[in-house]
Amino acid sequence: MFPKIVQVVPTEEYTVYVYFEDGKIVCYDVNPLLEKEVFEVLKDITFFINACTIMNDTLAWDVSGNRDNSKCIDIDSDTLYELEAVKERIT
Repeated sequence: MFPKIVQVVPTEEYTVYVYFEDGKIVCYDVNPLLEKEVFEVLKDITFFINACTIMNDTLAWDVSGNRDNSKCIDIDSDTLYELEAVKERIT
């Protein structure tokens, strides 16, 4: 089992910094997914940033706005943890 995600920070470049409880930080690039139908809603940068959260113990976008775990777009936490660690980008 991978460490728990404790924070997610979306950027205007359609990437998300994902912070794990063990201190690992990864940067997930969502750009390649934006052409897939299920991810099209994320093309709206305001929605991408404002709906980005932690749901189902992983990086997610709250599509319904009601924190309904069945109505979110999420990325498998195993996939995220396996990404190369990065240094925090201070903006």
